[in-house]
Amino acid sequence: MKKITVAQGQIALTEKNGNFQHILMAGEHKIHDWFNKVAVTLYTLNHEPIDEKLAEHLRQYHPEWVAEYCIDINLLDNEIAFLYLHNNLSEILAPATRRLYWKVSDTLRVETQQTGEIVIPQMLMNRLNTKKRIQGRELTLLVQIPAWHVGVLKIDGVVETLLSPGKYGYWCIEHTPEVEVIDTRLLALDVSGQEILTKDKVTLRINLSANWRYSDILLAYAKLSQPVDYLYRELQFALREIIGTRSLDELLENKQLIDELMLQQITHCVTEFGLTVESIGVKDIILPGDMRTILSQVVEAEKAAQANVIRRREETAATRSLLNTAKVMENNPIALRLKELETLESIAHRIDQISVYGGLDQVLNGLVKIKE
Repeated sequence: MKKITVAQGQIALTEKNGNFQHILMAGEHKIHDWFNKVAVTLYTLNHEPIDEKLAEHLRQYHPEWVAEYCIDINLLDNEIAFLYLHNNLSEILAPATRRLYWKVSDTLRVETQQTGEIVIPQMLMNRLNTKKRIQGRELTLLVQIPAWHVGVLKIDGVVETLLSPGKYGYWCIEHTPEVEVIDTRLLALDVSGQEILTKDKVTLRINLSANWRYSDILLAYAKLSQPVDYLYRELQFALREIIGTRSLDELLENKQLIDELMLQQITHCVTEFGLTVESIGVKDIILPGDMRTILSQVVEAEKAAQANVIRRREETAATRSLLNTAKVMENNPIALRLKELETLESIAHRIDQISVYGGLDQVLNGLVKIKE
């Protein structure tokens, strides 16, 4: 007789000549072992799946052991299973899964469910949202749509419906669900770094910004795979058409012309696709370095010419004023004497010291002789 001790939390299989003979639970056991040919293998009961090769052997040659000591999971192609450990969901098993577990009291249990429904029940979805470590989460699609947004639900690439703000869950087993979250508020789209030739062969780099929103989301996604990309391309095409058919002087004289023509052309293009463009504005028009130098020289020359015209006009006006003053003084000796006194006052302000000989009357009388 051979004595075998199996500890708590273990199970043993005896093997002789490559065949399993007995299955032993915790405790002391005695078995006949002629010529010491019986081997004993101990397994720990730790809620881990039994090795696949051993599991298939037990199913085939010892089904009675499987029924009594194991939990056998053998899912069909249209079944999924929920594995609970201590009454807590620990794993979601995909269809056609085969697993074998050792029974450990009542701590491990399995619930099966038929596939077909794509919407995940609310209770299960709440569990999946609260427990992030559940295995098999890749079989589900969980999405949360915030306020001021909607979700575009696609099943196998086909748009199904719009989802209002909230939490949603779908099975990714027999179908491929997708949810694209769309912002319903006014959005901004920038078209930057567009290098375009004008009508007179000048290269411009233009940065454009457009404010837009969805007017009909289902229509947009029914006709367009990527509405934002479509709008971006249309803005590019319209900008190139408007810039390429006008000269540099036209564009620089009226920068709002681009905005108005762009808005008119884009509105006509995107309305039928469920999009609305509220406004378009050119942020920057960047000239090449040599062209900036030439334009600076042109502006400088224009301003210099304007300054010269103003200077000549002021000089003419000053000369005319002097001529009128001279005519008044010619016929009015008193006005001439007042002008002399004014001149004397302005000179006296610049002189630190003045020496007067013969009295002030002599100076004033001798300065100018008034003809009677």
